[in-house]
Amino acid sequence: MKKITVRLTLVFLISLGIGCRSLKNKNKYFDTKEKEVYIDSMMNNALEKGFFPGAQIVVGSKDSVFILKNYGYHDTSKKQLVKTDNVYDLASMSKVLGATLVAMRLVAEDKINLKDKLGEVVAVYKNTAIADLTLFELLTHTSGLKSGISFYQSLLSTTDGSPLLSNQQSAGYPNSFDVMYVNKNIVYDTKYLVFEPKENYVQIYKNMWLNPEFYKTVYGRVALANTNPRGNYLYSDLNLILVQQMMEAKTGITLDQLAKEIYSELGISKIGYNPLKWTSEENVIPTEIDNFFRKDTIKGFVHDEAAAILGGVSGNAGLFANAASISVICQLLLNNGKYQGKQILKAKVVAAFTKSPLAKKGIYRGLGFDKRKPDAFYKKSDFGHTGYTGTFFFLDSNNNKFLIILTNRVNPSRTNILLYKDNFFQKIWKQINNY
Repeated sequence: MKKITVRLTLVFLISLGIGCRSLKNKNKYFDTKEKEVYIDSMMNNALEKGFFPGAQIVVGSKDSVFILKNYGYHDTSKKQLVKTDNVYDLASMSKVLGATLVAMRLVAEDKINLKDKLGEVVAVYKNTAIADLTLFELLTHTSGLKSGISFYQSLLSTTDGSPLLSNQQSAGYPNSFDVMYVNKNIVYDTKYLVFEPKENYVQIYKNMWLNPEFYKTVYGRVALANTNPRGNYLYSDLNLILVQQMMEAKTGITLDQLAKEIYSELGISKIGYNPLKWTSEENVIPTEIDNFFRKDTIKGFVHDEAAAILGGVSGNAGLFANAASISVICQLLLNNGKYQGKQILKAKVVAAFTKSPLAKKGIYRGLGFDKRKPDAFYKKSDFGHTGYTGTFFFLDSNNNKFLIILTNRVNPSRTNILLYKDNFFQKIWKQINNY
């Protein structure tokens, strides 16, 4: 399998804004060559077995980048090699690199408080069953909200009233979607969806615009989604969607604008929501062939359906980035909120968000950040996040190392879970983080 190796030069490092201390200033205990040989072996094996079409990887520390490499292709056609400037759909890594990063800034500036209650901040949830949920509960996934709601499916129906999906393939259900098969007679709800631009409608795909009146339905369903015990851990996309709404209500500024302010201060430009507004379609790595909702190979628009319904800017998903840009954020976090001499985030806020405040209850989650109960792969000091599309980044605050791996394992289908069965990410993280 052909691959591209990107050799970093000092000029390239400076242009990316990734610390000026070059590869020569490696940690004396970190054997870059040994790690690179291991990563090459893992990546080439994964490509050969079809874990994903291609990938980007960065390994670094708080002040250096040791390895930055690209592997494979944009998709299974193998026509376009992965390049450093290409951006991947980060999926749930957006929860941290978008919404949580903004929350850290706003908390530090006293523009929002972890004790703030949803119903007191976002008017639409006042006097609802979830009005008393706090920002802290939402960020730690202890709100009791169900894991998610397939809002988009209420925009679909069939001409004869038969089910949208079947677990059996047949003439009436010819095309696959996840482990199901799609009804060939699906129609869209034209009360809410149109297929040409319309004033005040929200673009949710390249040929789809949504009537914003639909959001009343969305908010109503979210308000009834507290179906689990409050205070217990249950990971939910809804939590970070509500965090987004709280922050936007407090500031009067949209999430994408709030995030962009931080990215601009860091000097990174290959990261953001709705990538076709800031990069070319050629630079965007495609995700799934969607036979159900969008009837297309998704490229340049968010894969996650909930984030799509929200116009591509969502607390739960929607960010696109290359690994090099994410490496700058990793260095920011490992340097206690400081980057290139500038304090971007308050050190005490970084510390608070990346610890496990509920560990005594057996909940190891950080504030927004994914943390794990220490095991063969993860340490107490590790934090980061993963993404459904096949993305991963983790950092260790004790030894100041980080690993970023971006793939599009959902191309051509989300049914491809080979990398999860193999503990692919965890194996590489263990190799990087133990020496």
